[in-house]
Amino acid sequence: MEKRRLGRSGIVVSEIGLGTMTFGTQADKKESFRIMDQATAGGIDFFDTAEVYPVPPTKELAGLTEQWVGEWMKVKPRESIIIATKIAGPAHGWFNPPIRHDKAAIDRVHLRKALEGSLRRLDTDYIDLYQIHWPDHDMRPEDTLEELDRFVKEGKVRAIGTSNEDAYGLMKNLWASDRAGLARFDTIQNNFSFNNRRFEDELAECCRQERVSLLPYSPLAGGVLSGKYNDGVPDDARFAAYLKAPPRQRAMAARFVNDRSLESTRRFIEVADEAGIHPVTMATAWSKQHDFVASTLIGVSGLTQLEPIMDAAGLNLSDEILAKLDGISSDILYPMG
Repeated sequence: MEKRRLGRSGIVVSEIGLGTMTFGTQADKKESFRIMDQATAGGIDFFDTAEVYPVPPTKELAGLTEQWVGEWMKVKPRESIIIATKIAGPAHGWFNPPIRHDKAAIDRVHLRKALEGSLRRLDTDYIDLYQIHWPDHDMRPEDTLEELDRFVKEGKVRAIGTSNEDAYGLMKNLWASDRAGLARFDTIQNNFSFNNRRFEDELAECCRQERVSLLPYSPLAGGVLSGKYNDGVPDDARFAAYLKAPPRQRAMAARFVNDRSLESTRRFIEVADEAGIHPVTMATAWSKQHDFVASTLIGVSGLTQLEPIMDAAGLNLSDEILAKLDGISSDILYPMG
């Protein structure tokens, strides 16, 4: 397992990281602990969670994933595990997180409350990487950055990052940090996979020039690149439930599972078969094989799903394979919209 630096911070992590959003809904406590144990045995030292996990977020379960990760960590040397977590974004807009009585914000008060809650649930005295789960572009960036800077100076947070951000938001925040001499974002965690390459349009160059590391989530395009949706939606699959859920989740399912994304996946799997590589392994390897990527975040609901992902550790796809994949992307532009 290769190691890579998060931005310009002092933190170096495994090239594959474990996302934990399934812990508490799709994976029970025993299975979640087994997954984390196996991931660690395979060389993963970077674990990503959030105050609203597990997903789909509910008032009853919010924070449970952090609690389980904290309990699992108690038998590990604290410094051996790199923990990332996130404060939920603002309550207004595309999603209202079921925390703090539906009034979530990323101002000074809510940042402090959120950090204290995560520290308590994780049962630790510091967070390695603290991230904004989604942005609020109508706010003054300093109202967020000044408090994050205090967390760093207090030793409660080692580095800070953002998530689900666009080029404007990333550069605006970096500019505000540089102007005021505040801690700056070292990472950005966005959706990035072979079926969703929009990050390469603008954000990739921002990351290269500003030394900000991408932490791609959903490198398997929500499991679609495994091929399991190409013969119909399995009853036990994530998007089977989403298709029966409220409108926001139905729209998400339609973005991931549609005619263009399934055709892109079919051709992706043909290349994988020709190369003798499991499509899950190839999707993970493709994601981490970018110069702006630090650690590709994977998520599983069962231990058996972990093996083909771990096979991507240290794997670099050949120029020939990459060229074939680029050809598919040229033919089927933006299959996820």
